[in-house]
Amino acid sequence: MATIEEEVIHWWKDEKGESHRNALRLESDPASESNGFPRDGVITLRIMNTAAQQAIKLSPDEALRISTQLLSVAKDLMQQKRRMWNAHED
Repeated sequence: MATIEEEVIHWWKDEKGESHRNALRLESDPASESNGFPRDGVITLRIMNTAAQQAIKLSPDEALRISTQLLSVAKDLMQQKRRMWNAHED
């Protein structure tokens, strides 16, 4: 049974001014045992919009690699903004 861990909703408007909804959902399935052997759990990234949805299933190792990269990029972008604010204040 998958557990919804987080969901990020993003609303946007098209050229006609109509609102649309995108969602990024993080789901997890717990580790299990198959034929007497422990198996990793599964992390699912699900992208949904008003027309469709798509999902990718990741192993814990793959999820850690992606999360490390996301963290690095996010920190860098936030630092860029801080530098811009500091330059703006001077």
